Amino acid sequence: MALLGKLVLALALGLGAEALITAPRWTTSRQAVKVEAAVMTKFDRMKAKYRGPVNEVDATESGFSYDDFSGYLEKQVYSFGRGDTVMGTVVQYEPGGALVDIGSKSAALLPMREAALTNTEHIEDAVDIDEKREFQIISEENEDGQLLLSIRRIEYRLAWEKIVAAQAEDKAFDCEVVGVNKGGCLVLLHGLRAFLPGSHLCGAIASEELIGESFKVKFLEVDQENNKLVVSNRRAMVEDSMVEIKRGDVVQGIVRAIKPYGAFVDINGISGLLHISQISYDRVEDIEAALQTNTVIKCMIIDHDKVNGRIALSTKTLEPEPGDMLRDPAKVMELADETAAKYHARMEEERIAREEAAKDIVMGLGDLDSSGSSDLESILNPAE
Repeated sequence: MALLGKLVLALALGLGAEALITAPRWTTSRQAVKVEAAVMTKFDRMKAKYRGPVNEVDATESGFSYDDFSGYLEKQVYSFGRGDTVMGTVVQYEPGGALVDIGSKSAALLPMREAALTNTEHIEDAVDIDEKREFQIISEENEDGQLLLSIRRIEYRLAWEKIVAAQAEDKAFDCEVVGVNKGGCLVLLHGLRAFLPGSHLCGAIASEELIGESFKVKFLEVDQENNKLVVSNRRAMVEDSMVEIKRGDVVQGIVRAIKPYGAFVDINGISGLLHISQISYDRVEDIEAALQTNTVIKCMIIDHDKVNGRIALSTKTLEPEPGDMLRDPAKVMELADETAAKYHARMEEERIAREEAAKDIVMGLGDLDSSGSSDLESILNPAE
């Protein structure tokens, strides 16, 4: 009776007795479809979902079938390996990068993070559609035959090659400040970040106001293995500005800072030290009594270190009378060139006097050796 009731119900629903009998087999068939779908390729899945018109093609006229063409493709060997550099053409933008035709089975992907050496927010800023250029392969093929590409790694290698060449030439170059920290500034050099210590900035203090400004620098340290670059603005400025500068020159500068041990004077962008002992021949108890910040003064260069970018200055050599820097600094500045000329003349006279004295000593020793040797021996050996 139960079986008869089920047959009646099936007939009423229009399914027929066969639907009732074969229902268990439908479950098994559906499971098989799921298993088959799990191993389908991306192309197979797209083909299965396609519901558009199908063009009927007579394969007999082409001389080969679709199976023959598929077999031919399978035999082709694509020599694309990780690290290889290939030519490619940008064909399409994607949300996470761009698709590039490099002649492989599938279009390769250029991720946004690999599109440029510097950070970029939009892929359109890094590459153009139909642009042809070199790319580096940075992955193996995935299940769909797609490769990952990089422009950043090629630019990184080229940037280091330029930096190593520039270091060998030891020339000054301009770079832009892109960031500031407690120790100094971060600058951009051929797309790479370099550190500019605050102590190697001339006429400026590391602050947010410097972002976007350019400074002329030279290398202090180049370490490609550890990706470390250190540059110096002071070294570039000193070597350029001091080509014509020599000891004894009178220069004009601006007092930028006063410390207990002296004052720092900006000389054409170079920071020179006017030590407290070089301010006046008289004892200086209070530096600010003779100097004030942001005032223009004249100094004499008494020493310089081109390698480290240091200049030693003096105002006491410009004093008409000892102590004038403390009593009347304006007078010292007014007569600086005249006093410097007298100072150089006096130094030259002293140099000549020292040379004459040394010459007399040498001549005296020569006379003693030629005519007075017997007397000297008698004094040293009285017994004989």
